Amino acid sequence: MSLPLLLGLPVILLAVGIHAVTTSRRSHRSHWIYGATLIVCVIALGLALASLLMDPTPATLTLPLGLPWLGAHFRLDALAAFFLVVVNLGGAVASLFALGYGQHESAPGRVLPFFPAFLAGMNLVLLADDAFTFLFAWEFMSLSSWALVMAHHQEPANSRAGYLYLVMACFGTLALLLAFGLLAGSDGAYDFAAIRAGQATPGLAALALVLALIGAGSKAGLVPLHVWLPLAHPAAPSHVSALMSGVMTKVAVYGFVRIVFDLLGEPVAWWWGGLVLALGGVTAVLGVLYALMQHDLKRLLAYHTVENIGIIFIGLGLALAFQANQMYTSAALALTAALFHILNHSLFKSLLFLGAGAVLTATGERDMERLGGLIHPMPWTALAFLLGAAAISALPPLNGFVSEWLTFQAILLSPELPQWLLKFLAPAVGALLALSAALAAACFVKAFGITFLGRPRSPAAAQAQETDRYSLWALFILAGLCLLAGILPGLVVDSLAPVVGLLNGSARLVTQHDQPWLTLVPVADVKSSYNGLLVLLFMAFSGAVAAFLIHRLASSAVRRGPAWDCGFPEASPTTQYTAGSFAQPIRRVFGSVVFQARERVMMPPPGDLRPARFEVKLRDPIWEHGYAPIANAVVAASSRFNYLQYLTIRHYLSLVFGALVILLLGMALWR
Repeated sequence: MSLPLLLGLPVILLAVGIHAVTTSRRSHRSHWIYGATLIVCVIALGLALASLLMDPTPATLTLPLGLPWLGAHFRLDALAAFFLVVVNLGGAVASLFALGYGQHESAPGRVLPFFPAFLAGMNLVLLADDAFTFLFAWEFMSLSSWALVMAHHQEPANSRAGYLYLVMACFGTLALLLAFGLLAGSDGAYDFAAIRAGQATPGLAALALVLALIGAGSKAGLVPLHVWLPLAHPAAPSHVSALMSGVMTKVAVYGFVRIVFDLLGEPVAWWWGGLVLALGGVTAVLGVLYALMQHDLKRLLAYHTVENIGIIFIGLGLALAFQANQMYTSAALALTAALFHILNHSLFKSLLFLGAGAVLTATGERDMERLGGLIHPMPWTALAFLLGAAAISALPPLNGFVSEWLTFQAILLSPELPQWLLKFLAPAVGALLALSAALAAACFVKAFGITFLGRPRSPAAAQAQETDRYSLWALFILAGLCLLAGILPGLVVDSLAPVVGLLNGSARLVTQHDQPWLTLVPVADVKSSYNGLLVLLFMAFSGAVAAFLIHRLASSAVRRGPAWDCGFPEASPTTQYTAGSFAQPIRRVFGSVVFQARERVMMPPPGDLRPARFEVKLRDPIWEHGYAPIANAVVAASSRFNYLQYLTIRHYLSLVFGALVILLLGMALWR
């Protein structure tokens, strides 16, 4: 019963988007559209949760749509239900935030029609059960999100971001199309049930894996396919950025999981896991290093999406390696860690992007060098952002710590793998994961400190005011969920058990809600365990005792005085620590290798009144050595073939005739 209802909700979302175009009630259009989207997402969230927790048995439905001989197949199973929870939870909170944020949108007519359509596309991707419906919904999702990225197309940077996003989206869809073509075989069995029943040869299966990694990885942000993400995500309105970064990237991960873990069946080679594991480790470290160099708050968050996608693929790569060696209990742990981090990232990344949107609304600034001191006029936004920063930095007792801790537990089981390459690769990736966690903490010390602490660095920051109540509700709902998932992780792990069992030959982790004191025991209590509730109680108790002793034993006299400022009273806010100051040590350690950083100091001679200048130039080797040559080659080729548009009709007919002969000759030789 849930499947027909869930299929009806995207239709309602599309109707809401159409209504946004046709309605004449301009003054109330924003509230109506976002309110209706909020209601639909809440209903879909409830149906998906009920399906996941109460009845994860797969349900299918076929409609007379799409290709005439195929129809449109839809399926609701535990995997789809879990990702539907992620999508519609993010959609509901983003819609709630937009009830207030949307009032400040400068181009609502370019956002309102596509926002519900974007959510409808993501829901349809998760329910699709044949290649045609999947790719149609995938492209619809991509095009609607591209329209949202281009909402403020007057800005040149946004136009470039939209163009690059469209190119990479088409490239990823082409890779997925080829993957489905290989899996369908010569019989053209494009429905997923037939693909599951078929047996692809090891070579074709490996090629389909690589194509799925390219197609889904380009949408998710895997290095080196990530180049569009830090440009497109910040260009969109903030509530759309939260959906793209916190939700759409998870739909991309779903596509990879559906193809590799479900349609391909059990991995036939151990190197599958090694490939995914290595890509995940490199993506995690490079993502956080790029984030540390950013001064734009939204771009910093976008690069952290790349980092967290790497963490998710580390878990998926470990699961593939364990499955290839029939170590299903260990694979269950790795899969649980990856799925848990998918949920966690959707929560804290949506929280952080919405927090950045609140800052942008209050100040009109995204450059952290022009912010500062916002904790005073925006204390509630600062508190919510601080909780999100702690969660993404994997600090207990918040949710980010639990999923990364589970990933480390899976890495500690890797010495049991029989392949020596994996024995060395898994610990090396574990070291990269530890490095990325430490760098993420440093990055968010910078992000929170420069944005909210210190003194205002611009008049806009000095005149900021707290955001509206809808936005605050959205922020604290996400912050509360981050805390709840961190202190009660066993309940989340039990909820993920049907998904893990579906993907892992029925093997899953032991039931956690029976453990004493809500302790999380992924393997065995003698090896490892974690209790988020006890950690929270200890932190609260020790903090209260410290505060009591300080106030009890310290002098009761209140003493105030100016902060020591090295003898320079009323110093300018520009003398504070900057975002560049925070990044300088990391830049000097990694910059010469990763970013090819160059620093130059220009000191005028004595008597010259010009100010001294310090310049830093960072380069992106992936773009310069990977994508720029391809772009230049395309431009050069198009310039050479430009003369074709000036041919006569006789020459055009000759070209068509020649192409037809070549195609017929190729078909004859192929037969």
